[in-house]
Amino acid sequence: MRKIILGFVAATFMLGCATPSTPQKAQENQTVKSGYAPINGIKMYYEIHGSGGDTPLILLNGGGSTIEVTYSKVLPIFARNRAVIALEEQGHGRTTDRSQPFRAETSAEDVVTLLDYLHVRQADVMGFSNGAGVAMQVAIRHPERIHKLVFVSYMSKRTGAYPWLWESMKKASFSNMPQPLKEAFLKVNPDPQNLRTMCEKDIERIQNFKDVPDKDVRSIRAPTLVMIGDKDVTKPEHAVELSHLIPNAQLMILPGAHGEFLGELLSGKPTSRAPEFTTGFIEEFLNH
Repeated sequence: MRKIILGFVAATFMLGCATPSTPQKAQENQTVKSGYAPINGIKMYYEIHGSGGDTPLILLNGGGSTIEVTYSKVLPIFARNRAVIALEEQGHGRTTDRSQPFRAETSAEDVVTLLDYLHVRQADVMGFSNGAGVAMQVAIRHPERIHKLVFVSYMSKRTGAYPWLWESMKKASFSNMPQPLKEAFLKVNPDPQNLRTMCEKDIERIQNFKDVPDKDVRSIRAPTLVMIGDKDVTKPEHAVELSHLIPNAQLMILPGAHGEFLGELLSGKPTSRAPEFTTGFIEEFLNH
């Protein structure tokens, strides 16, 4: 468990990873569009998968991740019956960087600007790990833009994660970023300096994590699904706390380590059916 989480700890990297392969059945007859949007001084990479549904689903990547790393197991399943918009955060994957640190608040504004660019008035938003922190800020700062929120494997305060996470972060460096995540980044962005910069900024972001005030969490009006694994970086008692603080929230604790139920690259099992079950739970929440 701790070895797995060190990827997250080392730069929040594995907080959003999934195996590159996806079931062939899930990929059939899906349309995929991609592009770059001029967003607040960066060129943000995005993909639109599938079509249909009343409300598109926005997927926000975890730290150190590309779209493929975070969501390749579940994205094509979601896109069977609805439009899914996946993006890469500032400095991650194919999205360019700017001379500012990575912060949930900044990335939340980037997400809303992308929604404007794509003429999306309101969306369901799902964030995993660091992406969940971004999604929470969208819900707090722009409540009118979120129909439903899926908050996966993250915390609103430092005490919401186990103490060993913060102790391990003190030793984080580029050298202990998991090699599979380095390779995934370089596959879509072959510049080694961009990889190192992302690493260093992700480390700095987590080392300087600031609590989200409870009053802000209570202000979230979107129906919210809080999800963690029973061996996650987030304490179960904190997930319960979040489900009580957010006025219209539900809680789901699934078996496995950080992101295992999504099919992460570092924690998912190639033959596991967990990602399919997980998407079913999420779709039930989003559709009712």
